[in-house]
Amino acid sequence: MGFDLLGLSEPTLAAVAEAGYTEPTPIQAQAIPQVLMGRDVLGIAQTGTGKTASFTLPMIDILSEGRARARMPRSLILEPTRELAAQVAESFEKYGKNHKLSMALLIGGVNFGDQEKLLDRGVDVLIATPGRLLDHFERGKLLLTGIDVLVVDEADRMLDMGFIPDVEKICERITKKHQTLFFSATMPPPIQRLTKQFLNDPRKIEVSRPASTAGTIEQAIITVGPREKRIALRQLLRTEEVKNGIIFCNRKRDVKEVYESLKRHCFSVGQLHGDMEQSERLSVLAQFKTNDIQLLCASDVAARGLDVPDVSHVFNFDVPSHAEDYVHRIGRTGRAGRKGKSFTIATKGREDVRYVDAIEKLIGNKLPVAADFVLEGRQPQQAPEAAPAAEEAAEKPARAPRGRQPRGGSREGREQQPQQAQQQRQSREAREPRGRTGGRSDSRRPAPVTDENGKLQFAPDDMPKEPFVGMGPHVPAFLLRDPMTKTTEEAEE
Repeated sequence: MGFDLLGLSEPTLAAVAEAGYTEPTPIQAQAIPQVLMGRDVLGIAQTGTGKTASFTLPMIDILSEGRARARMPRSLILEPTRELAAQVAESFEKYGKNHKLSMALLIGGVNFGDQEKLLDRGVDVLIATPGRLLDHFERGKLLLTGIDVLVVDEADRMLDMGFIPDVEKICERITKKHQTLFFSATMPPPIQRLTKQFLNDPRKIEVSRPASTAGTIEQAIITVGPREKRIALRQLLRTEEVKNGIIFCNRKRDVKEVYESLKRHCFSVGQLHGDMEQSERLSVLAQFKTNDIQLLCASDVAARGLDVPDVSHVFNFDVPSHAEDYVHRIGRTGRAGRKGKSFTIATKGREDVRYVDAIEKLIGNKLPVAADFVLEGRQPQQAPEAAPAAEEAAEKPARAPRGRQPRGGSREGREQQPQQAQQQRQSREAREPRGRTGGRSDSRRPAPVTDENGKLQFAPDDMPKEPFVGMGPHVPAFLLRDPMTKTTEEAEE
């Protein structure tokens, strides 16, 4: 089946043929006729299956008739990242070269004034990220009342990045009756709710199971220590036949560290993350696409929408914390029927184990272990042979179980103490006499014995035989006299 059977116009077919495409992918074959008929479409397909062309090609024909007005775009395409938005813009330029359609790209990192000039002239196709679009709308520089076709691309990624509230605001401000095209690789519950709210009797097109991976990708996982990950990565890069590859990290800080490490080891590498200026990001992408650099170290900002047709390898330096990101990361290779490889470097930490379990549950398969991979300088793990019982007994020092005294009672245990410890104990006892206030107490010292009248009958040797009265032998005399007996002075008075 060729593109000529899908109902596209001759100018569009000529542009497709010039781009080198002869047969549509499954998502294109099913979606293009439905879009041309004016129906809402809900497309579910894994990344790398040609979703972009499935809506750009029919939109070009739909928009070929009509004229745009100032600040009132005729169509709107929402993308989660700047890179993906720029890529869609490239697709429109490539496929719409035989049509006179105007286009504007609203993304962050670009001057507002330049974008406003394009909007003032009127555009047929507006490609934007949600945040920048709302900025222009709130400034009064943009009206959404003329939208005929709305495309929400990579909806599940919008959810991950927290853009769903912005998407809802934008959809609510499009008051005109319009056609909605909704594309996503996975369909979590919030996305399902969004489709029910804004799509009208959509044609559901599902060319593969949600969150499935392409069969053209050879997947593998290796497990190393946390401090061995960079060594393992460099070993993979040297042993694998890497034409070009993308290395994914979970955090921007890790992207920088891995990039600098690989650069020190003389690899041809660039970096891509959200803290970079837009001009820098576009420059690095251009170098990677033209093979001026072999490796691209990136955060998940590059996991979606990077259309580099012949990426040979994907390396997950970090196990993705969201299982869906694994599908999109490795989807950068094995595109358009080509073969590709992906390697995931994991540790035995609790988090990595949990993330790997989530990935395997999502894709419905166990990640195969790279059996041939042995880290340099490490011997393959072998089960240790059982040592003879006599050797084990000789190696283990005799030790009494916790909570029990050695056989023979406490006296025998004390006799087994080192001589030096006994001498220290004896000298300490000599310095601290027992039974005195503030001294060391001794539970073995006998207690004094008195009769029923309180008279002392028995006392230890170090206790005075005379009973203490009141404050002891030093009590003042006036406290010892009988209060009923008058003194000589009192009698004289």
